[in-house]
Formats: sequence, C-alpha cells, structure tokens
Amino acid sequence: MELVNFLMVGAAAFLAAGMTMYSGFGLGTLMLPVFALFFPVEMAVVATALVHGANNVFKVSLLGRHADREVVLKFGLTAIVAAIFGAMALAWVSRLSASMSVAVNEQVVSEVTPVKLVIGILMIGFALFELMPRFRRMEFDRKYLPLGGLLSGFFGGFSGHQGALRSAFLAKSGLSTERFVGSNAVIGFLVDLTRISVYVALFAAAGGDFTQFSGWPLVITGALAAFAGVMIGKRYLHKVTMKSVQTLVGVLLFGVGLGLILGLI
Repeated sequence: MELVNFLMVGAAAFLAAGMTMYSGFGLGTLMLPVFALFFPVEMAVVATALVHGANNVFKVSLLGRHADREVVLKFGLTAIVAAIFGAMALAWVSRLSASMSVAVNEQVVSEVTPVKLVIGILMIGFALFELMPRFRRMEFDRKYLPLGGLLSGFFGGFSGHQGALRSAFLAKSGLSTERFVGSNAVIGFLVDLTRISVYVALFAAAGGDFTQFSGWPLVITGALAAFAGVMIGKRYLHKVTMKSVQTLVGVLLFGVGLGLILGLI
C-alpha cells in the first residue's frame, strides 16, 4: 500500500475523531467514503465499523465515568432493540429500486435513494432545533429518553446515522458537557458492539475469512489516528460549553442531511 493511502486514512480519522468528541458523531460519516476509495463498499462498511468501534472503546475508557446511568439505560437499551428492526426495514426498502438521479450533460453526478432523502430531511429538521435560538432553549423530559432511543436506534439500523440522531436528542436532555460526551460514548459503544457482531456473523455465514482481509494496516492506522484525535479533544473538553456543542451538532447535522439529499453521501 502506498504511503499516501495511510496519510489519507490517518488524517481523516484524526480530524473526525476530534470533532466526534464534542458532537458525538461524524467519524463513520467521514471514514466510510474514505475507505470506499480502497475497498469494495461492503468491506468499507466493515472497516469503518471496526475503526468506529475501537474509537468508542477508547472514549469509554477515558470518559465512561462521566456517563449518566439513567440516560444510558433508558436511551441505550431501547436503541439497541430498535436498531434490529431498523435493519430489517432497510432490508425491505433496499429491495425497492426507486431512486432519483441528477445528471449533467447526460452523465449522472449523484443518485438519491428514498432512504437517504427521508434521513436527510430528518437531519436538517434536527439541525434547526440546534441552531435556531427559539428551539435551542428547549429540553426533553427524561421520561422521553426511551422514545429517543427507539428513534435513534431505528434510524441507526435503517441508515447507519444513529450517532447524529442520538446527539440531536441528548443535546436537549439537560446534560452537562461531560455527561453528554460520556453518555454518548457509552451508548455508541453498545450500538457498535451489536452492529459489529452482526457484521461478523453475516460475513462468516457468507464464507468470508477476516484473516484474508488485506486492509488491516489501514484499519489499524485509522484506529490509532482516531485515538490521537480523541486525546487532543479530551485535553480541551473542560473549555467547551454545551452551547458550542449544540452549535457544532447543528452545523454537522445540516451538512450531513444536505449531503444525503443531494446524493453526495
């Protein structure tokens, strides 16, 4: 493998992991298209999940003590269950061939599936809640945490963007910056553990052999670079206010949502 490949993966993982410290999402969104440059899409998904999972394990070891137990239990457990149903719904929707294509001079430049369109619109809606002053002051009562977990988990299994929806909800749950980051890390770890287990089971059932996967050096590079990004982010965590976290979440939600609607992600 060429040195530039390692530099691309390392730089993307470092920057994304640093932002993920505060936003709670973004690593998988950025790493998937990067890994897709080097591997088939299905293996890029697995490589991304491995880096994402390793990063969450590292974040939990550093920040898990700050997690709010009530939030983790009420939000995380329902998210895991709902993710299974979301994945089942995705399997059904993926059999639908409907899509919208954007062409320039008869050359298709982007393609938008119904799944991406729905999730993109949903994310932009959440972004407005984080960016508009009138909605920013709103908070959700903790009795609605299981509902938030259901929505986040379902769309996580449905589109893989559970981190974005989770952060959008937790940012409105009255948590401090430390508890927000810690709870997000623990819940993300639980969802990743479930998700990676499914990937391994499906890969093995299809006769695959992880020992024959040639991308381990890039995966390890991405994981180590993500660890470095987390360490840098943790160093400045005490200087970050919840208001700035909400702004970052809103901007990234809007960007990811717009990218999905335009077929760029």
